[in-house]
Amino acid sequence: MKIAVSELIVRYLERLGIEFIFGMPGAHILPVYDSLYDSKIKSILVKHEQGAAFMAGGYARASGKISACITTAGPGATNLVTGVANAYADMQPILVITGETSTYIFGKGGLQESSGEGGSIDQVALFAGITRYHKLIERTDYLPTVLNQAAKNLLSRTPGPVVLSIPYNVQKEMVDPSILDQISFKRTTDECVIAEQTIDKSVELIRESKRPLIIAGHGCIRSGAQEHLRRISERLNIPVTSSLKAKGVIDEQSALALGSLGVTSGGYAVRYLEQEADLVLVLGAAFSERTSYVWDKNLLAGKKLIQVDNSVQQLEKVFRADLAVHADLGAYLQALDSAIQAQKVAAKAPVDIAAFTAAAQAQAEVTGETIFNRQFDHVRAFYGWLEQRFPDGLVMFDDNIVFAQNFYRVSAKDRFYPNTGISSLGHAIPAAIGAQFSENRPTFAILGDGGFHMCAMEIMTAVNYNIPLNIILFNNNTMGLIRKNQHHLYQDRFIDCDFTNPDYALLAQSFGIRHCRVEREQDLAKLEAVNFHHDINLIEIMLDQDAYPNYSSRR
Repeated sequence: MKIAVSELIVRYLERLGIEFIFGMPGAHILPVYDSLYDSKIKSILVKHEQGAAFMAGGYARASGKISACITTAGPGATNLVTGVANAYADMQPILVITGETSTYIFGKGGLQESSGEGGSIDQVALFAGITRYHKLIERTDYLPTVLNQAAKNLLSRTPGPVVLSIPYNVQKEMVDPSILDQISFKRTTDECVIAEQTIDKSVELIRESKRPLIIAGHGCIRSGAQEHLRRISERLNIPVTSSLKAKGVIDEQSALALGSLGVTSGGYAVRYLEQEADLVLVLGAAFSERTSYVWDKNLLAGKKLIQVDNSVQQLEKVFRADLAVHADLGAYLQALDSAIQAQKVAAKAPVDIAAFTAAAQAQAEVTGETIFNRQFDHVRAFYGWLEQRFPDGLVMFDDNIVFAQNFYRVSAKDRFYPNTGISSLGHAIPAAIGAQFSENRPTFAILGDGGFHMCAMEIMTAVNYNIPLNIILFNNNTMGLIRKNQHHLYQDRFIDCDFTNPDYALLAQSFGIRHCRVEREQDLAKLEAVNFHHDINLIEIMLDQDAYPNYSSRR
């Protein structure tokens, strides 16, 4: 018995293991929505399609599963672009289903048409640079091939967003459900074989070094290599710093943790790198603008370098390596750990990271190089309070980044998701909502007032579905990074950075959520009465408009 393509698509989603689909209906996608009516997949109505893409991304990051979003044609699809681009940059497996006008009116100027015909929007071209795979499905005869390619890209070791655009009339065509039996739903396992000589050379370089340092990137987290990383670090007394995206790859409260490396950090890790390290192991970390201190050529001068990555494109992209290894980080670190034990590699001299960072902090205070002055003491205290309040861990989606990077020590029980990708404002709230469909822990969305204005209405999505959420809003009535740059680089010629905020207490009341305002460290006592596990809370932390972190982005 044949079924409609719309029903086949829903069964395909089920085979991919999708449990939630975020989106907004429109006329051109209603056949698929109607087929969702009887499915176990739960559809989540958002307030804007960008929010749907960000929610799908948050769900994918928190769950490790394929996620999905769905929209209509035309503006429904175009509103997804920023969220899809963010997922592409972060290699998130998101399946996007969009509607389209019927094929028989292509080129005739149909409402919301985006076929690319007759001067209409070309949706295929629009998404071409921000998807792993995108197809406008004009016929059903190649449907098995399309669905197989989509699954292959979603299930690969380097996944990314996939967009399938289905015209209205194609959704209603009848097809054989056995099409799904022609599709492989297995994850690809094209792991690299690690040569024994590679491990031996790694051991040799480590044995010869006096002060090795590990720079761990998100590749260690993606490959599940955290435990092997911890063992090697502790066995050999090797300090670990991380890229921003890998913050928490080892417990930052441990004795060998140097925090994250980058231009917006307090500088302990880079001081150690410059002053102490003679061998640097770069493990799954791209030398991005942040991590490389805007590609500072002197960063690794006079040091030996081992770089390991599962992407050939990342190897020696910025710095030359004494040993460049194309490998899965989990397999490499497991093999290295075994070789270190088998070859009885001696531990390095103990490193007192606490003393090193205290000395670095004292020196920075004397020279005026501290990243934060006393105007930020209540912010520092807030993050310290979080550490104490949630010893069993929390989930944090962070658009602000600079505060948590410096003030919050991510524990092994935490999950920290900085807004990397394309660093889009308006990300944290919808991403955290999406994550809450797979998490059962206190979840925080951290952002400034500028970004809040871009996504505030998605709070009602959390309200509608009774999703607990804690929103930390830094309020300084300005686009903080822009104002800082205009202060430091443009002689205080402020333009289009300042604005007037609403009364957030009244706004929270209108949403039906709780509000709390923190102006000074003593106000943190108010938070003791907040239910972070089951309520939706808007916590407003006030900042001076003219208080700037002391770092240079060179922009």
